[in-house]
Amino acid sequence: MKISDLKSGMADVSLKAKIVEMKEPREIITKFGTATTLTEAVLQDDSGTIKLTLWGKQSDGVENNQEVEITNGFVKEFREELQLTLGRKGALKVV
Repeated sequence: MKISDLKSGMADVSLKAKIVEMKEPREIITKFGTATTLTEAVLQDDSGTIKLTLWGKQSDGVENNQEVEITNGFVKEFREELQLTLGRKGALKVV
């Protein structure tokens, strides 16, 4: 699947892309009242870019300019911007 094919509400998204930007993790309080870290990254393939949100330890071992493979991700819209998220079932692997 290509980034340009992604639409809000899509689930079971699998794709390969490159991390072209990775922000520092920041501590947040979730809507459930628990503290966790949130790391925002930008994924790019030959069709476009999308923001990737990584929660807690999902960003461990992931660095800028790495090729990654995402499986079982889902797409949502947050503040009028598409985001790809792993959730509980998704996985990210450096390739």
